[in-house]
Amino acid sequence: MLLLADIVSVLFRVYQFLIFVRVLLSWISSDPYSPVVTHPAVRILHRITEPVLAPLRRIIPPMGGALDISPIVALFALEILRLILVSILRGF
Repeated sequence: MLLLADIVSVLFRVYQFLIFVRVLLSWISSDPYSPVVTHPAVRILHRITEPVLAPLRRIIPPMGGALDISPIVALFALEILRLILVSILRGF
């Protein structure tokens, strides 16, 4: 079970890293599907992270009109979920 706990932990960390990269890329371009953003890696990143971020965006309105805090909430929620799952898999 320790190996499974380590794998789960790494997968969560990789997903959190992908969300962080998406946040950094959002400062460069606001629309991932605009003609300016044509790189396939950026589109793949958006397709991977959107299933977690889209539901949070429906619940959490933008602050100040344009500030999207859903990635911050997602990072905290994923970290809490990771800690719970890893502790269960390791047997507390």
